[in-house]
Amino acid sequence: MRHPNWFPLALVLFCSSLPSVTAAVFPYNIQNRASSSIIPTFHQQSAPSKSIATRLRDGLIRLVWSIPDNGLPLAAEPEPIFSGPATPPSTLFARYGGDLVLRFNVQTAEEVAALTQAIDVLFLDVWEFNSDFVDIRVSKDVVPSLLGLLPPSLQHAHTPLMHDLAQSIFETYNDEYLPTRESHRPFSPVLQSSQDTDQTNIFFRNYQPLSVIVPWMRLLASLFPTHVRLTNIGLSYEGRDIPALSVGVHPTNSEKPSGKRPMIVLSGGSHAREWISTSTVNYVAYTFITSYGKSEEMTRILEKFDWVFIPTLNPDGYVYTWENDRLWRKNRQQTSLRFCRGLDLDHAYGFEWDSNDMADNPCSESFAGEAPFEAVEARRFATWAKNQTENGNSTIVAFVDFHSYSQQILYPYSYTCTEAPPTLENLEELAIGMAKAIRLTNSERYSIASACEGSIESTDETGGRTKHSKPQRFESGGGSPIDYFYHSLGIKYSYQIKLRDTGSYGFLLPSKNIIPTGKEAFSAMKYMAQFLMGNKGIEGEEERTDGRSVYEGEQVRQGVLNENTKGMGGEKGKEHADEEVEFESKRRRRG
Repeated sequence: MRHPNWFPLALVLFCSSLPSVTAAVFPYNIQNRASSSIIPTFHQQSAPSKSIATRLRDGLIRLVWSIPDNGLPLAAEPEPIFSGPATPPSTLFARYGGDLVLRFNVQTAEEVAALTQAIDVLFLDVWEFNSDFVDIRVSKDVVPSLLGLLPPSLQHAHTPLMHDLAQSIFETYNDEYLPTRESHRPFSPVLQSSQDTDQTNIFFRNYQPLSVIVPWMRLLASLFPTHVRLTNIGLSYEGRDIPALSVGVHPTNSEKPSGKRPMIVLSGGSHAREWISTSTVNYVAYTFITSYGKSEEMTRILEKFDWVFIPTLNPDGYVYTWENDRLWRKNRQQTSLRFCRGLDLDHAYGFEWDSNDMADNPCSESFAGEAPFEAVEARRFATWAKNQTENGNSTIVAFVDFHSYSQQILYPYSYTCTEAPPTLENLEELAIGMAKAIRLTNSERYSIASACEGSIESTDETGGRTKHSKPQRFESGGGSPIDYFYHSLGIKYSYQIKLRDTGSYGFLLPSKNIIPTGKEAFSAMKYMAQFLMGNKGIEGEEERTDGRSVYEGEQVRQGVLNENTKGMGGEKGKEHADEEVEFESKRRRRG
């Protein structure tokens, strides 16, 4: 059937006069027709009753664009109900269908020792631990063997956190990027909408694979060239770039002589399965970038500091979690045992690296190699950071390493609880402020502690601490990046922030938490910048001429710092009263 030249235009005008028709009808259905093989299929729905005008309109559109009649009106997009399995595919069931997560409540060093031995014997996956509990992923078939290795006090001191691990894993994947589904969805460059950005920004609706994150980072750098630059920390073991966004503005109207710029470094994804840490770094970066020029406060922060955002220090492991094993933790480096790959980046740095605890079991989830900095990504990162401070135009003044889970703000030292960091008061003061900023954002409580406190010390018969006793740990605290940055590089403020949640979902936090968690981290980072711009932060360091590092010079200033932090009365005392009580009790426990 041949139509005159004016027919399509007349048809469009006619259809636009009918009810419920929008211009979006045409591209939507044309796209469905052209790419039906690459989009999710949908359950068929019964067609609602249609008026004569609606049936006429739909018939004309189908006639011109050769769209098959599926019984649904063209005026409204059908409700997308994914027709794939509502339950995990067979591959996830095969790997995780029989697994669950148990939380053990531990109270004594003897219980810790017994549980640690059982974990090593059965090669169990420790998800989280602190001085009160340990979360362990274990197969249901192995539970009797595990309980048989434990003392009677632990055999009933546990509760299940996740009964259906496979389903929880399935729900964290962006539907189009399931390992069992081949997807060719093109990357959308949409960054924001005229409506509420948080609700319409598709990038933060779901967790994103590396193949989407890197183009997104490149797009930000191209859209905001005045204050954003895409850079590279180095190459991973498998040869992937470790991408980062460098964000900051060098004002030209400053009367001060130009010198080294203070830099704050944020990293995520050291442990591949902790997807929320990667998404959080991206969210904080995006919020900082898009706030420049709109918020006077944020503009001032970006003019004062250079910020480096590293979404994933472990790109090989992160890709592996998307394509093979959602709960993979380490990098993908080959070890001395061919069937046990991967090194734990969180214990691979050179400060207080513990060869006795780290080099004996390549199959362990916390295996950090046979020598410090054997992990390629840790070595690249340390080299980059050292070069920035020694040979670049920047001085790193703060480092924050995002992890999950347990909602904690941790400060050095990680390797021991017997040595207190010289700047303990400052570390705690800033941590208190960040925790409060988070609480004021979403009413979520983040606890504050030394990173060493995932341990229990031996006790005497009266329940007191045994002097000179070595704490029992589930994994070594040596080789930590926050210790390395703090002590070896002389960076005064170094933290590990463990994000949501406290165990209900663990590493499998639903994607609806991406934006709330990102807002919490943004509030904490903004507070950090405000703190550092005050008289208690780095301002006093700019005039230093004796050549000593922050770490070396801190003891000289200790008396002044004690006076500044003593007797915080007035409104400040009221704001931090609850945190101070918590800290005082912890200090007394440490003796």
